Amino acid sequence: MAKERRTFTKEFKKQIVQLHLSGKPRSEIIKEYELTPSAFDKWVRQHKTSGSFEEKDNRTPEQEELIRLRKENQRLMMENDIFKASRADNGTKVDVIRNNRHKYSISAMCAVLQLPRSTYYYEAKIRDNQDEELTALIVKIFKDSRNIYGQRKIKKELQKLGWQVSRRRIGRIMKEQGLVSKYTVAQFKPKKTTVNESEIGNVLNREFNQDKELKVVVSDLTYVRVKQKWHYICVLVDLYNREIIGYSAGPNKSAELVQRAFSSVKYNLNRLELFHTDRGSEFKNILIDATLETFGIARSLSDKGTPYDNAVAEATFKTIKTEFVKGMVFANQQELDLELFDYVNWFNHIRIHGSLEYMTPVEYKHRHRHTAKTSTV
Repeated sequence: MAKERRTFTKEFKKQIVQLHLSGKPRSEIIKEYELTPSAFDKWVRQHKTSGSFEEKDNRTPEQEELIRLRKENQRLMMENDIFKASRADNGTKVDVIRNNRHKYSISAMCAVLQLPRSTYYYEAKIRDNQDEELTALIVKIFKDSRNIYGQRKIKKELQKLGWQVSRRRIGRIMKEQGLVSKYTVAQFKPKKTTVNESEIGNVLNREFNQDKELKVVVSDLTYVRVKQKWHYICVLVDLYNREIIGYSAGPNKSAELVQRAFSSVKYNLNRLELFHTDRGSEFKNILIDATLETFGIARSLSDKGTPYDNAVAEATFKTIKTEFVKGMVFANQQELDLELFDYVNWFNHIRIHGSLEYMTPVEYKHRHRHTAKTSTV
């Protein structure tokens, strides 16, 4: 542990020097009073030179000149740093002073910028209050996003509230507040062990941007821990607005799980035109084939060993793994079902998406429906 720094009064220093002048050996004084040799010698030297223990009374003319030159050099550096703001408005001047107050004195900068100190302190107080309000807003937006939003999405949410804030400033505040998005940790994706050998080809052909609702639906499965066992989640995603239109969860990675996801879709299944997945064996089943045939839904499969053919589903499941699955252990299937219901509702109605012009899937759909109606009038 570091030794606590001692302080000594002028009277104490004077008494120590008097003891030495009276003949008491230097070594005994240092030992008895637990002094450092350098401090003792300095006090004796100061007493002989000026009779004062003040630093300023013991400087040589050369030292005084060096200090003066250093101060002058610092002032010139300060003037050079803030010269461009000398003719700016008061708001800019206040920003310059606040950004440089760790380097120069506030009074000196006010003098150079010809800004009254009272004006600076008044404006700075307002800025500090605004900083507190902005910080509180950023923390709230981050927490409301379930700890997933980064700088871009927080900036968009602030813009909706009338705040124009740079991503750099948002990043600084997030760092100060210890706000770390779940996306900062890379997620592990297990490899699929079985392959659907169907001769059906890649009809979708990576045309991920669709201009019509329910024209193309993609799907995938992922795993989640329920007690000590793995359970699975299946979702159906509309490529038009990235909305999760159907979902299911259960203990088995099977075609029945996919079938139950279709059963949860609130739309008429006859509206679906194309169903695209990877070549997982769970998507190769008479039950699914019958469903697709009944409702006239065409089929599309990714090429072997080409995960990017189902990139949107892959990206959606990366999102689900990061935001919903990561670190979660559900007590039972009922709890998983309830939490999944809540997450899907949040994903569709509240969570903004960068690929949707920073709107929610439902908001994007409604906005473009209105635009389409307006354009046909």
